[in-house]
Formats: sequence, structure tokens, C-alpha cells
Amino acid sequence: MTAEGVSASRGAGTLPEDQVRAMFDRIAGLYDVMNTLMTAGLHHRWRERAADLAGVGPGDRVLDVATGTGDLAIALERRVAPGGAVFGSDFSEAMLDLARAKAPGISFERGNALDLRYDDGAFDAATVGFGARNFSDLSRGLSEMARVVRPGGRVVVLEITTPSRPPLSWFYGLWFDRLVPLIGRAVGDADAYSYLPSSVRRFPEARGLAAAMAAVGLVNVKWILTAGGIIAIHVGEVERPS
Repeated sequence: MTAEGVSASRGAGTLPEDQVRAMFDRIAGLYDVMNTLMTAGLHHRWRERAADLAGVGPGDRVLDVATGTGDLAIALERRVAPGGAVFGSDFSEAMLDLARAKAPGISFERGNALDLRYDDGAFDAATVGFGARNFSDLSRGLSEMARVVRPGGRVVVLEITTPSRPPLSWFYGLWFDRLVPLIGRAVGDADAYSYLPSSVRRFPEARGLAAAMAAVGLVNVKWILTAGGIIAIHVGEVERPS
């Protein structure tokens, strides 16, 4: 599965932030190829579904947090054209360089997911694709995403989740705990692709993530499970004033 580029103050977990940043800078050149290999190309489809759930249209403004090489931001750009704008934030300059080359019309900026530089209510939606599990403080990261979205706008989280029932749970364990690190060693970066399964294990399951989103004030929180329950897409709304 993917190991989305992270924003500053993310990914503390078992590694210090500077090591996580260096790791993603290091694997940037292989990142897109590895994502496609590990998901059989399905990660593009999941990002399209997340972009649909953002509920944006022509003229809207959207922020993609932990944008990595920009694939989710690109999917969002198609939905806000003409007249809209997409901003992508990440703390890995190597990832951002690749994103800028892919989509020069998007504003890709180095940023801190736990202290976003944007004004309150500046966007119609905010998204994060395969990056929330790397927030060093999940509640703060979600709160910042909600803060920069206008009342009635949406926050969307696309993330890997852990299936609990066999046989999928058996396959999941084999794939993440054994095969993914082997692939990492084959491409010369065992640490990066050992970090991925450990970051997934630390992340809350779908119901727990929904609770975390509700706890920061998001309302009408719902989620979709896909890929047999391995992928969860959550969406919540910023509450309108009463």
C-alpha cells in the first residue's frame, strides 16, 4: 500500500520527524512506481472516490494535506475547474518537486499539517490521502483541517485500515508484515517499507477514526470501506452556525 508523503510534525511514531522526512525525500523517485506496484494501480481509483466525496465543483478552493507527489490534488483540480484552485501541502521537498512537475497549475507548498498557514474557513474542502496515519498528533491534524474549511464544507480522509476477519486479515498480515518489507529491501530501502506496516498498525480502525473526526467538531461523519475492507474513506462536515 501507499506511504504518502508527510507534512511537518508528522510521523513521529517510532521515528523522529527528521528521519521520517529524510525517508520520504529518499524514496521520492520510486514512490509512484511502488504505489502502483503494491496496489495494482488501484490507488488512483481510491483517490478519485475521495475526490468525489469532497463534494467540490467549479470555482471551489481545496487543500490537500500530506499531498506527497500530488495525485489526490490532481484529481481535485479536475473537479474545481474552471475557476477553482487546489493547494497541496507537504513537508518533503523531494515529493513536492515531483508534484510540481506533474501539475504546474497547483500551488504545492511546504507546510506543517499540525499548524496550517491558512486562514480559518479559507477552503471549501480539505483532504488527506494515505497521510493521516503519520500525523504525530491525529486530533490536532484533523482539527487544523477542519479549521481551514468553511462551515458546510467537507474534510475527507483516505487511509489504510486493518481488516479483522479472516481470510482477508491473514492475507493482509502476509502482505504488509512480510511482502512489503521484502519489496523495500529489493529496491534498496528496507526502513521505508518497514515503516509503512508499523504506521498502519498504530492507526485507529474505521470506527475509531470516525470518532476522532467527530471529537474535533466534524458532523455527519460517514465512511466507506473498499478493497475488501483494507481501504477506508471518511468524510465529515464542518458544522454550520445555528
